[in-house]
Amino acid sequence: MPTRRYASNDATSKPHGVQSLGVIGAGQMGLGIALVGARVAQLPVRLMDVSQDQLDKGLRFMDKLLEKDVQRGRLTAEEKQQVQSRVSVVRSVDELASTASPADLIVEAVSERVDLKLSLFRDLSEATAPNTILASNTSSISITKIAGASLHPERVIGMHFMNPVPVMKLVEVIPGLATSQQTIDTTLAVSHAMGKTTTLSQDVPGFIANRLLMPYINEAVFALQEGIATREDIDTTMRLGTNVPMGPLTLADFIGLDTCLAIMRVLHTQLGDTKYRPAVLLQKYVDAGWLGKKTGRGFYEY
Repeated sequence: MPTRRYASNDATSKPHGVQSLGVIGAGQMGLGIALVGARVAQLPVRLMDVSQDQLDKGLRFMDKLLEKDVQRGRLTAEEKQQVQSRVSVVRSVDELASTASPADLIVEAVSERVDLKLSLFRDLSEATAPNTILASNTSSISITKIAGASLHPERVIGMHFMNPVPVMKLVEVIPGLATSQQTIDTTLAVSHAMGKTTTLSQDVPGFIANRLLMPYINEAVFALQEGIATREDIDTTMRLGTNVPMGPLTLADFIGLDTCLAIMRVLHTQLGDTKYRPAVLLQKYVDAGWLGKKTGRGFYEY
């Protein structure tokens, strides 16, 4: 693998020529990315989703988050309006790419499905300028594979934000096999402008965070499945015994059990080791539609 020069992790770094940000997907992750882009990096942001209902819901939620900060004295009413004025919405890739000042960096935050991401990056590479950086917020899918669907793989990179994006300080940056040094440097600088600390991972299944986190959550599901302990005792043991803010089953509910299952399948399939096999109980909960907090029921009821 060729040696790459990685930029400093100085959070005061400024973007290298990025004047506007595009975000695809108005769910929890996409909305959070759009918010930190508009509020912290102070970039104009175009938020895209095919669903107008999802866009409307996302903007209402953004307003609610900003209003809470106004009430807590972290933001003035004028600053809130300024943040919201930087965010506009579109409903197609063509709209995202055909505006008067197209985005220099587009971050995809759609469902964790290989076919969907490949199709999206194929469309993006055809519709956007050759110098537009295309980033994926994937939590486990190969960046090199995603870049293979693009006409300009050197401009494709992974930007794995943590959930909830406005609170969590980390962005994992993952270059693919063909990603250029300029793309890496720009992505790091934009991440720092968003107030994030960055880590760099090779393009391997699960990258750093989920290579370590998901087997831990999966093993907790096995412990529940085998009757070793109740859900409460599993979570309490890990929360108080290892000083983590929440137990593994609560965390799984927060992430989404469908997302956890998708990542475990990627790890199991691509690494070929039985230690990554998803717990049967995790599959059953997903089959039942018990996906965690977002559906009102997972390992716990909400």
